[in-house]
Amino acid sequence: MTRKEEIRHKALEIMKKHGFNGLTMRLLAKEIGIEAPSIYNHIASKDELLEIVCFDLASRFESAVLEVNDIYFNAPEKLFMLVKLHIEILCDDLNASSVFMHDWRYLKDLKKKVFIQQRNNYELQIREIIRLGIEEGFFNEVDTRFATITLLSSLNSVVEWYKPSGALSPEQVAVQLNQFVQTGLRKH
Repeated sequence: MTRKEEIRHKALEIMKKHGFNGLTMRLLAKEIGIEAPSIYNHIASKDELLEIVCFDLASRFESAVLEVNDIYFNAPEKLFMLVKLHIEILCDDLNASSVFMHDWRYLKDLKKKVFIQQRNNYELQIREIIRLGIEEGFFNEVDTRFATITLLSSLNSVVEWYKPSGALSPEQVAVQLNQFVQTGLRKH
């Protein structure tokens, strides 16, 4: 691990535990065992780190949903693929995912506006999958916005409870969440 990766990893760990406002360059330097001014050789500010994390994950989510919507499967298969990819992205780095979920509010105004637009676009793509499922006759007539928010709430809560050393792998979590969600959507 490079020094920059070590700093990023430790900074995300601190942010997950203490929030964005709990991270200071002095605390980060102390945790890593270097002088505070040395941190700036690797990262300009905690704002820059937050921006990198938020936009990296937002881009990964966006790429995943666009990939899923480009595939010519039916809506239940698309939804399962999306659930699986979403969980994989979250579980790939739980510290970064936690910061992404909780601390995006601290992005600077212009960046926050762009981030919110990316998030809204992601939600619209998910609504499209659910709408397709309704049109195909697989899903009940539901409010697609409400269904999407409920789905994302379930998926994103994984950041709060998932443990890599626990009983379930990310794929097993995705399978179980998918079954639960699709049972609620499925037309009887």
